[in-house]
Amino acid sequence: MNNLLRIVLMWLPSVAITLFYIPNALDKILNSNQTDKIVANPSIMIATGVFLLVATGLFLYNKTILIGTSLLALYMTFIVFVHMYKGKPYEVTVLIIMATIFASYIRKPQLFHPKEEV
Repeated sequence: MNNLLRIVLMWLPSVAITLFYIPNALDKILNSNQTDKIVANPSIMIATGVFLLVATGLFLYNKTILIGTSLLALYMTFIVFVHMYKGKPYEVTVLIIMATIFASYIRKPQLFHPKEEV
């Protein structure tokens, strides 16, 4: 029971992050004709949605968690700059970046520690 609780608590932040990125990606793919975006080209919106789905998949797979985390954090950093440019609040997007990195750290903390040379 203790091991099961540990696994559930370890994956909980990742599930929460996934529940943010997947609907965002699907909205970009299925509703690509959004006019209030900086880039109004439907092809770019669909490509962004596919990028988010791939990055989320990489984030969820343990062997590629670092690549997925990097891609998701890079995407959200770009969104922070877009929100700053448009004068929108950007604090929540910064928190999403931090939560993505935190979820990755909770699942694989050894990726964030430097390797010791012998």
